[in-house]
Amino acid sequence: MKKILIYTTTICPYCVRAKALLTRKGFAYEEINANDDKTRDEMIKKSGGMRTVPQIFIGDQHIGGCDELYALEKEGKLDQLVK
Repeated sequence: MKKILIYTTTICPYCVRAKALLTRKGFAYEEINANDDKTRDEMIKKSGGMRTVPQIFIGDQHIGGCDELYALEKEGKLDQLVK
């Protein structure tokens, strides 16, 4: 299984939704809190300029945010991407 990395903030409802889907699917993930400027800058650079959270990476691939994660699930592509 590929590593899943998710940048979040403490009060983000979209982060909660994204983590809930990953948990429901049984996928382990590493969560990085992007509340501080240094971590937020790291996330922005790694995601190609995206400033919103969550920012989700599966393996070396940048998925995007919560909507993109749910779209992958709806299309039946999430399981394949993670494995």
